Amino acid sequence: MRLLVVEDNLPLLESIVQLLSDEFEVDQASNGEDALFLAMQNIHDAIVLDVMIPEIDGFEVLQTIRKEGLKIPVLFLTARDSLEDRVKGLDSGGDDYLVKPFQAAELKARIRALLRRTGSLTTNQTIQYRGIELLGKERDILVDGVSIKLTAKQYELLEYLIQNKGVILTKEQIYDRVWGFDSDTTVAIVEVFMHHLRKKLEPSGYHSDIKTIRGVGYMLNEE
Repeated sequence: MRLLVVEDNLPLLESIVQLLSDEFEVDQASNGEDALFLAMQNIHDAIVLDVMIPEIDGFEVLQTIRKEGLKIPVLFLTARDSLEDRVKGLDSGGDDYLVKPFQAAELKARIRALLRRTGSLTTNQTIQYRGIELLGKERDILVDGVSIKLTAKQYELLEYLIQNKGVILTKEQIYDRVWGFDSDTTVAIVEVFMHHLRKKLEPSGYHSDIKTIRGVGYMLNEE
């Protein structure tokens, strides 16, 4: 699962990224313009957003995201602890509000709670689609109760499809989500990995649930 962390205190930003990287893929930004650009790609499962960031503050970043119709869950992480700030953060479309200084365990727990609330995770940290079950950070997969082997990228690709079942995903979105903005491959790699993923799912018949949307990308059928 992929998070976006926005924080202008660079040592703190690095610390948060390191903390979360054992469970998530993490992108980072240290100002509002970069945060807005990354958020608008709509490839993240949740955003951890500081309020007092340069160029565009966190409240405005979130308001813009919501005006564009993006429903990515957002956790404000900020030193601004007044009741007025908390209310403003939640009223502007935020889903949770954690005040600095914070405990690492609580930050992780709140992120997991947001992901469960939006259906990205179950209570036991698994992701499910029909008879397919992805077993959390162990990256194991069961198909109709039988364990199968996927590469790390195949796992992330299937995970992203399941989290967005019924939604058309462009090849560019898939590429940015699974390979990242700094990858030295090209978007053509998406077709290659989609082919291999379908081959892995073919014995169970689930390969046919992945639809090619000609000229656009792919979509996993609704359950």
